[in-house]
Amino acid sequence: MPATTSRLEGQVALITGASRGIGRAIALAFAREHAALVLLARSADGLNQTAQQCRQEGSPAVLAIPADVTDEAQVESAFAATARNFGRLDVLVNNAGAFDGGPLDELSSEAWDRVLAVNLRGPFLCTRAALRMMKAARRGRIINIGSISAQRVRPCSAAYSASKHGLWGLTQVTALEGRSYGVTCCCLHPGNVQVERRDTDLPEDQEPMIRPEELAEVAVLMAAQPPHVQFLEAIVMPRDQLYVGRG
Repeated sequence: MPATTSRLEGQVALITGASRGIGRAIALAFAREHAALVLLARSADGLNQTAQQCRQEGSPAVLAIPADVTDEAQVESAFAATARNFGRLDVLVNNAGAFDGGPLDELSSEAWDRVLAVNLRGPFLCTRAALRMMKAARRGRIINIGSISAQRVRPCSAAYSASKHGLWGLTQVTALEGRSYGVTCCCLHPGNVQVERRDTDLPEDQEPMIRPEELAEVAVLMAAQPPHVQFLEAIVMPRDQLYVGRG
């Protein structure tokens, strides 16, 4: 039988929020497909653990950069390091995220600003930097990790839901502006995912869950599409999770 070609072999992917949860799962899934990786997260310890696991899973090269995606200078430095080390960027995964809940009339402006900074300012800064590289190369794919909260909101999620609605808008503008340069942009909307921050004492966390690894397989599918294929949007959630009429 002929040897199977890895779906992301020869590609360079930058993944934010890669120290845990969905970001780590996507990094490991990309590593198994032999992508070279640039991993960003604020936690150096978690980031280094992910990097080591990615090397063991088959990534030919891993660059781990502790960075805060809300900091413009740190983002620009990370993308400059990507260019120096690899000379290209094929895939950007905007995964870093934050959540802070509570009734809207009790939500602090500090909590609002923090969630919007991580979930929307961060993807903007990373997308801007990636587009500069991708447009020059006339190729590339950007994957934004959204949420079904961009389409079906819940109470006590004003900052998070607003940020994910904004990310879906950013996705569409990026897809439109990148189209004539060979750059695609898509949004992967997870439902309930069993990540580290989940507190099993919360009622909503008794709902059906999927594993980060299951979501990561869809991220690989999005990244591995032929250059002429636009995979604009995907919703991945537990079969039994309420979606239509949720709240």
